Amino acid sequence: MSLAALLVAALLLDAALGEPDWLWKRLPHPAVLMGRMIGGLDRALNTGSARRLKGVSVALLLVLTGVFAGTVLSLAGPIAEVVIAAILLAQRSLVDHVRAVSDGLRHSLKEGRRHVAMIVSRDTDGMDDTAVARSAIESAAENLSDGVIAPAFWFLIAGLPGLITYKLVNTADSMIGYKNARYAEFGFAAARLDDLLNLIPARLTAGLIAVVSGVTDVRGICTDARLHRSPNAGWPEAAMSRALGVALSGPRAYDGEMRDFAYVNEAGRRSLGLVDIDGAIGMLWRTWALFTALCLMIALLT
Repeated sequence: MSLAALLVAALLLDAALGEPDWLWKRLPHPAVLMGRMIGGLDRALNTGSARRLKGVSVALLLVLTGVFAGTVLSLAGPIAEVVIAAILLAQRSLVDHVRAVSDGLRHSLKEGRRHVAMIVSRDTDGMDDTAVARSAIESAAENLSDGVIAPAFWFLIAGLPGLITYKLVNTADSMIGYKNARYAEFGFAAARLDDLLNLIPARLTAGLIAVVSGVTDVRGICTDARLHRSPNAGWPEAAMSRALGVALSGPRAYDGEMRDFAYVNEAGRRSLGLVDIDGAIGMLWRTWALFTALCLMIALLT
């Protein structure tokens, strides 16, 4: 079977089953194992001098580990490849997490805050309904790229070695890719490599969202994407904001400190609510469907 055919099967399997709790209560999830590996490297190497060089060696080790692990696991055959790829894709779990915010907000603001705190790193205690909804939608857009389109893209390019390498690097970026005193040097290489691996997928995600929503303001998406603090996350956010007609990003607090970030789609509606979260969930599924259809077309052609 071609990689495209295997990917279609994995996308469908992930969408149908998501993350089976019964399994991950008994076994560590691969993402947990990746986190443990990166955490161990952080504790062992992120000390003393030459931290940037050590960080480069960590990034290289992650790539070699991903290629080796993916190559070995591929030997188990196409069924195993589909199952492993489905485990490392996150469409269903992303939808479930975003829907949990919507369901929580329907119950009470406190419940909405509690659920959104599980998917964002910003301060949530002082959020109103609009801030909860905006946070959930931003997370939906960013994680559609990071958790679905990007890993699928790298599987399509390089099979399990590409997918596992991407997941390792992306996990490292989320753990050590911060511009603070502890990680500015050590996490630099992982962060830059993650930026590189997401360069095409982030823009592809924006394009898919624009197509399924009928957004034609390509120039606006490009302009706003560059306003974002991340070189890649701004692309799906800019497309999602226009698809829903809302303003995203903007000021928010981290660790008690307010950050004055620019709005994405500044002219969009700034009062957000449940209908907008539900709209984002619908956009996740429509984008997934278009991407899956494109992969199916590739599989048929190859």
